Amino acid sequence: MKTHPSSPGQELARQWFANRGWTPMDFQVETWQALASGYSGIVNAPTGSGKTYSILMGFLALSVDQNPDIFSAQAKGIKLIWITPIRALSKEILGSAQRAIDGMGLPWRAEIRTGDTSATDRKNQWKNPPQIMITTPESLHVLMCQKEYQNLFATVECVVVDEWHELVGSKRGVQTELFVSRIRHMRPEVSIWGISATIGNMAEAIDILLYGIPELRRRLIKCDIRKKITVQSILPDEIETFTWAGHLGIKLVDKVVEIIHQSRTTLIFTNTRAQSEIWYQKLIDHDEELMGRIAMHHGSISKDIREWVEDALYEGNIKAVVCTSSLDLGVDFRPVETIIQVGSPKGVARFVQRAGRSGHEPFAESKIWFCPTHALELMEASGLREAIHRDILEERTPYIRSFDVLVQYMMTLAVSTGFDEGALYQEVIHTFAYQSVSREEWQSLLHYLVFGSSALQAYDEFKKVVRLGAFYYVEDKKIALRHKLSIGTIVSDGLIQIKLVKGTYLGSIEEWFVSQLTPGDVFWFAGRALEFVRLKEMAAQVRLSSAKTGKIPSYQGGRMPLSSPLSAMLKERIYRYVDGYIDDIEMATVEPILHLQMQRSKLPHRGSFLVEYFEDKEGCHLLMYPFEGRNVHEGLAALVAKRISMLMPITFTIAMNDFGFELLSDTSIDVDKIVTKDLFASKDLTSDIQSTINAVEMARRKFRDIARISGLIFGGFPGKQKKERHLQSSSQLIFDVYRQYETDNLLFLQAYEEVMIFQLEEVRIRQTLQSILDSEWIVARPEKASPLSFPIIVDRLRERMSSEQLIDRIQKMAAYNKNF
Repeated sequence: MKTHPSSPGQELARQWFANRGWTPMDFQVETWQALASGYSGIVNAPTGSGKTYSILMGFLALSVDQNPDIFSAQAKGIKLIWITPIRALSKEILGSAQRAIDGMGLPWRAEIRTGDTSATDRKNQWKNPPQIMITTPESLHVLMCQKEYQNLFATVECVVVDEWHELVGSKRGVQTELFVSRIRHMRPEVSIWGISATIGNMAEAIDILLYGIPELRRRLIKCDIRKKITVQSILPDEIETFTWAGHLGIKLVDKVVEIIHQSRTTLIFTNTRAQSEIWYQKLIDHDEELMGRIAMHHGSISKDIREWVEDALYEGNIKAVVCTSSLDLGVDFRPVETIIQVGSPKGVARFVQRAGRSGHEPFAESKIWFCPTHALELMEASGLREAIHRDILEERTPYIRSFDVLVQYMMTLAVSTGFDEGALYQEVIHTFAYQSVSREEWQSLLHYLVFGSSALQAYDEFKKVVRLGAFYYVEDKKIALRHKLSIGTIVSDGLIQIKLVKGTYLGSIEEWFVSQLTPGDVFWFAGRALEFVRLKEMAAQVRLSSAKTGKIPSYQGGRMPLSSPLSAMLKERIYRYVDGYIDDIEMATVEPILHLQMQRSKLPHRGSFLVEYFEDKEGCHLLMYPFEGRNVHEGLAALVAKRISMLMPITFTIAMNDFGFELLSDTSIDVDKIVTKDLFASKDLTSDIQSTINAVEMARRKFRDIARISGLIFGGFPGKQKKERHLQSSSQLIFDVYRQYETDNLLFLQAYEEVMIFQLEEVRIRQTLQSILDSEWIVARPEKASPLSFPIIVDRLRERMSSEQLIDRIQKMAAYNKNF
């Protein structure tokens, strides 16, 4: 239904804006009109520009225009489903929606439906649904497990997917695709809208969300506001000749404290939960006045503590928060003036997203400080500023053919109302993720649901679904319950709850860390010193401690690779330096180290590739510098090591960081004869990598997650979760059965594909190989470790030394290498 820009509904929306001292922006009005005309689309706008109200007010205005009795007769059923990627954002959307509803005088309700919603509220929502439901992808699939779900969704007119750029490159995005497909199957007239920051593959992001909707019925609406982002680095008073990851960051704590005191409220972003715990302690140790005025926020801290921190931020009652990506997304904290990023964010988009937490309103400037953890990261700060200026952002690689998610979805429908396999197949292949699924593959999935796949069909525990002709359903209530408890695609290592002996829940840490503790050990969590008392019923019971030192929980899988755009910017900084250009304060600060690199070794110029080789007491060091991130370097290092070993008898120890990789051996290498471009040929790439880096073991670990998502293994009932080692053992057993007896199993093959695509970034490896082959090679033979090689060597030492031993070793190495 088309409406004129001055329709009653839109005039009411304009009046609501005016009452708040606002004027609708062009992109907001454009969205209102697109909604009124029946379009689906994506609103692309920077953080804090008002994109939430562009869709929300447009839908409310349309509802007013379509229903003249809307103010006197309360609408029955859900009208708008708002999907958010994180629960913290749900609370913000709820506040915005309720203010708009009340301001326009509508007899509507907005409510949240997530895993935190109480049983009473969930029950009431079935009886009397809100007109606007704010939820997550997981919660929607839980709702679809209920036999009445079709009645609940029968009145839906619009679905909004918030922060779509965050969901695109995840299996939660696939969950969202499947729900959108289902709601469009039920209600073809429903409109689908996404809200997204800019990403490198926006056209693909639109196609993923709106797949099957004709392009003539799609709109991409862009906000013409260019967010001003100021990047300023925290610089050391004196640049050190050699530095290493994690060292310089802490040495700058006094400068960070000074910035905190100069700002009303500051968010300090770290890349890992362990890093946030360390920085929280260092800040308090450095300035005791911050005690009680700063807080911590990360995903392992309990919901109650996180909500307290969020409320304190919103009200401006807290000076600073040390956080991780748990505060990346669009929660509106207007009191936040300053952002500090500790260490490389590894990606431009992540850096921009975090910068946007300050100046969270239209036309406001966002300011972000970059605190390097080692000197060479200053080049990344320079590269980030250039990338922001040129609007260069990362692409998000979508998950396709994720059969574990599809199997989970099929089970969800089988548990609720059952499904006709032919009709469901047609629905599924009309999604971006599953458009290529063949009829043969579909039959294989159906066979899996009924018999547990060919290799497992002798075991009744894997038989979950009953078939009646073309109709598939679950009749066993225990199987249905186990499935409901397993819905979701976020799979982490086994988590152990942390509770005070008196019972207060503080959060959770990984099982492997708890297994290393003995009674009396002290560790730091959520800013508190805790003494481990005992492990009881999958909970680590602790008591508060007055100890000043203790272990810091670390979390596996915390290292992120350098993204391709940031890698390109980093190389560009180096090339410009070699060409004689020093463009900014960061490059001027790091110039002494780059100069030393040129004296002792070399730096690559545009169109070249740097190789270093030197020998010392530790062995023979062969280093190569593609500058493409640690994931790519892991695959390249394995490839080169294998190919050299085929030319001569040799054994390597491999290390890598985002700049390059090292092959260390006790055998001298004739570099001119052995290190040739043949090492980087793309022929037999996949098989060579898989045979070298033990891809079977990597796939076996990946399969654990796939097995949990697909329901092959069950994590346990609430309060009686299975231990992680038991789950790992079960998944490995099934993996080995498939490997021996059913190598064409789709879940088994998926594990290898995910390793190559997401863990080793095969496409990027191939691109890097071609770039190396096309480059001029520079072979340098320094007498000792160069500034570029030093952090890689330290990273190797870190893997086999305690922190105390590592510091001693680094100091000795640094002293030795300064004597040149």
